[in-house]
Parts: sequence; C-alpha cells; structure tokens
Amino acid sequence: MINIPKKVSALGLCSGGLDSILAALILRKQQIEVEWITFETPFFSSLKAKIASKTTGIPLTVRNITEEYMKMLKSPHCGYGKNMNPCIDCHSLMFEIAGSLMEQKGIDFLFSGEVLGQRPMSQTSSSLRYVEKHSGYEGYILRPLSAKRLDPTIPEIEGLVDRDLLLDITGKSRKPQIALAAEFGISDYPAPAGGCLLTDKEFSKRLKDLFAHQEYYLENELHLLKFGRHFRINKSTKIIVGRNKSDNESIEKLFNPSSDIMFKIKDFPGPLAIMPNGGSNDTIILAASICSGYSKAPELSQIDVVTITPDSSRTIKVLAIPPEKIRHLMIQ
Repeated sequence: MINIPKKVSALGLCSGGLDSILAALILRKQQIEVEWITFETPFFSSLKAKIASKTTGIPLTVRNITEEYMKMLKSPHCGYGKNMNPCIDCHSLMFEIAGSLMEQKGIDFLFSGEVLGQRPMSQTSSSLRYVEKHSGYEGYILRPLSAKRLDPTIPEIEGLVDRDLLLDITGKSRKPQIALAAEFGISDYPAPAGGCLLTDKEFSKRLKDLFAHQEYYLENELHLLKFGRHFRINKSTKIIVGRNKSDNESIEKLFNPSSDIMFKIKDFPGPLAIMPNGGSNDTIILAASICSGYSKAPELSQIDVVTITPDSSRTIKVLAIPPEKIRHLMIQ
C-alpha cells in the first residue's frame, strides 16, 4: 500500500489588503494549501477579502462575529487606540475564532499578513506575542512577511514550512511589498488604509454615547451610527437626521418599525429622521421640529411632519428649530 503524504495546509486571516494576499501567495509558492477566513461586524466589512479571494482563487470563509466582538469591545484588556479601536484584543479574538476553524477542518497552522513594526501599537514584538498567547494558539501563528525577524513557529520547527523561503520585512515602508507584488504579477490591490470605523473620531464619539446610555442594543443600531446627524435629546432618547438622499435611504432601511419612530417632512424637501426605541410626546414634537429645521420649508411657518410609530401614523404641525439653536445637542 502506497502512503500518500498529507498536504500541508494553512488558514489565514484576510483583510483583502496587499499584505494578506502576499502572505498567502508566499505559502502557496511552497505548495502549501492555503485558505482564508475574514470577519464582518458593523465596524468593518468582508468586501475587500471577497475581491481578493475571487482574484487569487483562494477559498474564503466569511463570519459575522458581532456578538463576540461587542463583548470584547466594551472592555478590551489592552484598552483602545486613539479612538475606539481595540486592535490588539481584536486580533486575539480573530485568531481565537480562526484557530477553532483550523481545528475543525484539520488544518496545520494559522497565518496573517502582519508586518513587524508596521503599526506602532498592534504590530510590535510584544503585541504580536500577546496576540498569540491570548488567542490560545501560541506557536501556531505564522507571519510570512516578517517571519525571519520573529521566533520560529511550530510549523517551521516541524518542517511544514521552509523558513528560508519566508521574508524579513519590517517597518512602515511599502516598497518591499510593492516589489514582491510585481514579482507575483499583482497590480490591482487596495490602498493600505484601514477600513475599520472604530478608528474614526466621529464614529467613535457616537459609539461612546451609545455605550453610555444603553446597556442593550440591536445590530441595526450599531449600523445607524454610520449615517446622518445624531442628537442626544436626553438620557434615554436620541434622534438621527439624514444629511442627504443616500443617508435618508440608509436610515430608512435600518428603521425598526416595532420600536422606532420615523419622521418625514410632508410638503417640502427635507431629511428623514428616526428616533430609535421611541420617546415621549414632548421628545416627538422636539424631534419633528429639529428635522424640520433641516428642510426647505420657509422660516417661521408651521410644517406638517408625518410621524410613524409602532402603533400608528399621524401628522403633527411644528415650527422648525434652526440648526444653530440645537447644535449643543449634536453628538460630535
């Protein structure tokens, strides 16, 4: 009986960026079977990873990890970056989930496109070690682009990977990656700018406000943080007012008819607004007045605003409040 040796296989985290792509291709060049996993939350999407998978032919698993992510995000062990980005604990969680899939599928090890020294907080030697230890897969996470500057991993020690064919890239310069991309014939890849909303200052302030005023929230409420102008009316009530047609459409799609209240200006061009989880009659009148202030209605005129609640739809008359009068309520 002829024993056919099992092919070495590896599962990589994929953001869809050039570093992720190169890490996979370096391993594939060694005849290692590579596949990817990528993650979705309201803060980042899988779109770039899906494009990378289609371009390279590398199989991709997509996971929505919002529930697990929110537990970590409320109190990350290593804290936040400049805004609400918990990069180190985020990577630990991703590798923990990827490691579970690795074991389920009988894959040999994990890898990523991380580059030592590329990011000042999350890609230092100590940060990379922390991620390995807290993921539960210490020794099984290979970083092909910087491997020669890091301690050998178990797959290297066991001969599953040829360490001599791995790289020693370090620092923020993109020149080595760009040159390597040319060698692999890759010319179309996204810019290295991150796609995580948690690094955005305005978005982070809205998320902090949500954490400060609500213990529980639905996933659509997290998506709503991306759109419109947000006003904190009181401890239990806020409204979101669209800035443009695209905002209005996005907000309307995220409207929860079982709990939210929607506001539409009846006779003039204007924004759509919603009040997540409803509010008192006084706050409904205030919200309609704020919404009207961003419409094309004449000043000092009474304006009809359609209010859609879980129980009914009615039209109320309000006077518009000019935007400058309620700027102090805006979450910014």
